[in-house]
Amino acid sequence: MQFETLQKDMIAAMKDHNKERKDAISSVIQAIKKVAIDEGHRDDIGEELVDRVILKELKSVKEQIDSCPDGRAELKAEYQFRYDVINEYAPSLMSAGEVEALIRDKFAEVIATKNKGQIMKTVMPELKGKADGKVINEVVAKICSAE
Repeated sequence: MQFETLQKDMIAAMKDHNKERKDAISSVIQAIKKVAIDEGHRDDIGEELVDRVILKELKSVKEQIDSCPDGRAELKAEYQFRYDVINEYAPSLMSAGEVEALIRDKFAEVIATKNKGQIMKTVMPELKGKADGKVINEVVAKICSAE
C-alpha cells in the first residue's frame, strides 16, 4: 500500500464529510508516521513499512472488537467500522498452503535440522508482513513434527 494513497483517501473522506472514515484512515496515517520516525525513515516511507503498520493496526482493532462487552453495541459497531476501513488497505496475506510451499522450496536445508527455533528465525524475515505469524508458526510446527 502506498502512503500517498492513504493520504488521498483521507482528503477525499474529509471532502465527503465522512468523519468516521477520515478518523479511521487518519489513525493509520499517524501510526505509520510514528513508526517511520522511530525507525529513521521520516522522508521515505516504503510500502513494506506501511503494510506492516496497517497489519498491526488491524490486529489492534480486532482485539478491541473481541474485548468489547456485548452491552456496548454502539462502541462495538464503531470498532467494526474502523476495522472494515483499515481492512480495505491491508495487504492480502499468504495462506497456510502457500507458506508451506515457500518454506519447503526456499529453506529445505534449514528444515532438515528440524530445529523449530532455527527455522522460525530463518523464515520470519522473508515472510514478515506477507503471512500471519500464527500461520507461519503452525506450518513450521507441522513440518517439524511430520519429518
